[in-house]
Amino acid sequence: MDNKIPQNVPYRVSDPRFSVSHQMVTTAFELPGYRISQNLGVVRGIIVRSRSIVANIGAGLQTLIGGNITAWTKLCEETRSEAFDIMIQHASEIGANAIVGARYDATEVMSGATEVLAYGTAVIVEPLTGTNIYDE
Repeated sequence: MDNKIPQNVPYRVSDPRFSVSHQMVTTAFELPGYRISQNLGVVRGIIVRSRSIVANIGAGLQTLIGGNITAWTKLCEETRSEAFDIMIQHASEIGANAIVGARYDATEVMSGATEVLAYGTAVIVEPLTGTNIYDE
């Protein structure tokens, strides 16, 4: 079985070890049913994205009509998703099995180009003794 983590960025963040599943990422500072046994530090995923001229023209027309500007909504969602995946990759590569305190931030780097940052604290968690999170 190949346990290699696929790279989502054009660079290696750190040595690959384990994997963090999406369910083990939270904006809270704890995970119900688990205790944090080790803090591995801040992890991040960064994407810098620019808008295409075609998307700008389409979005400009949509602003005249009003409502959801779907071209930009799709661009923002894809960018946040990629930054999130890179953050998970970074945490996985340093041996984490969870991320707590996950957040997003965005900064305009230049006109038409925006940096999206996903960040959180990589941790190792262990199930609480006698707790089965799958029992109802």
